[in-house]
Amino acid sequence: MVGAELRERWERMQGHLDEKGRRLWCANEALSLGYGGIAVVTRATGVSRTTIASGIRELAGTKPLPGSGVRRRGGGRKKAAEKDPSLRGELTALVEAATRGDPESPLRWCSKSTRHLAAALNNIEHRASHSLVSRLLREEGYTLQANKKTQEGGSHGDRDAQFSYINDKAKAFQKAGQPVISVDAKKKEKLGNFKNAGQEYHKTGQAPQVNVYDFLDKEKGKVAPYGVYDLDKNKGWVSVGVSHDTAQFAVHSLRSWWQEMGKETYPKARQLYITADGGGSNGWRNRLWKVELQTLANEVQIEIHVSHFPPGASKWNKIEHRLFCFISQNWRGRPLIDRATVVNLVANTKTKTGLSIRAKLDETEYPKGIKVSDEALAQIALHKDDFHGEWNYTIKPQDING
Repeated sequence: MVGAELRERWERMQGHLDEKGRRLWCANEALSLGYGGIAVVTRATGVSRTTIASGIRELAGTKPLPGSGVRRRGGGRKKAAEKDPSLRGELTALVEAATRGDPESPLRWCSKSTRHLAAALNNIEHRASHSLVSRLLREEGYTLQANKKTQEGGSHGDRDAQFSYINDKAKAFQKAGQPVISVDAKKKEKLGNFKNAGQEYHKTGQAPQVNVYDFLDKEKGKVAPYGVYDLDKNKGWVSVGVSHDTAQFAVHSLRSWWQEMGKETYPKARQLYITADGGGSNGWRNRLWKVELQTLANEVQIEIHVSHFPPGASKWNKIEHRLFCFISQNWRGRPLIDRATVVNLVANTKTKTGLSIRAKLDETEYPKGIKVSDEALAQIALHKDDFHGEWNYTIKPQDING
């Protein structure tokens, strides 16, 4: 932070100073920083240690220079990059080759530290120190950066086409006044006095004390929130489950949303459009998901249209960045002590754009491992869309009295 601020001040000042002024300015900054100040100023400004040391002696009055001590413009030692015009290009080539994974790069299997880069340059007959490399990289627009989590693995050839299909269908449903919802399960959370990521304001030295170890409290267990987000109304429902994240739990969460919010908001609904991830309790391969949706369609007597996001695209699901992210922000830095705490924190999540959420505890035990036979699957009134029918399909209500 000190180096960045110093570099910013230097860039503002250097154009207004002559050679002596720059030397004395750097010397004064180094003195104000104390021990190690010369090194910090050198890294921030590119001015050599000997020049700064000379300026310090001038300020101390131990080495008065004759006259003004200012050389004519362009005088003094040439910079390394001026004496060696190919140096910058060779340095950039080294960095980029290592980044791309060029098998011929000398840094293919080494870290791109300034010392490794300097050694590689010296091996191809350049003269470069690690501090010179650092300065040149800054001048060329390079900074130290961590890698980012943005890639979700392999993508399907029809990925973009499926996005367009979902978008067009959602718009058509909304235009017709039919509900469009995004569904997904949030990650399970351990209950107890455990550290929760994030920070909150407290009096200095009075931060909440939590357990050192995050061993599961078997009495309190975990909770599995399952969310339903209404894209048009910007409202959400979350069932806080205490059992397994199964297709039965997922569809019962949908049922709860419909009974508590959906049918009141959409009293004339004849169709429901669900967008969901391609895997998990609501995955397109999950047979029980379809069986449970058929049961729900029969109960509420509406057509249920479903579209799944293609492989490697789960973060595109609207519920992730319109509902779940705000829940995580609301409970950041707070231990999720018990079930009531989770329900209340979820239900009190709001945003300036009008998001509101209702939450309810679901204490039902949902068994794992329920198998659905081919015969049971064949009984579903499932109609596949022409485009990727495995991802896009409709389950229509059955005449259960017929």
